[in-house]
Amino acid sequence: MLKEFKEFALKGNVVDMAVGIIIGAAFSTIVRSLVDDIVMPPLGVITGGKSSAGGTGPAKAEKTAP
Repeated sequence: MLKEFKEFALKGNVVDMAVGIIIGAAFSTIVRSLVDDIVMPPLGVITGGKSSAGGTGPAKAEKTAP
């Protein structure tokens, strides 16, 4: 069973997929860092420090009395 797994795991497609996942994860981390450290500070200054992370704002529906 271990021999069969090694044959499956060492096929080119599986190795390529693993490399793609690793590169994708690294790229995701780089983009997140770029947005958090470079893009968001100027936007915070422009918007006066308001944040939509709290769940309040115009996108939230208001309840009306029946």
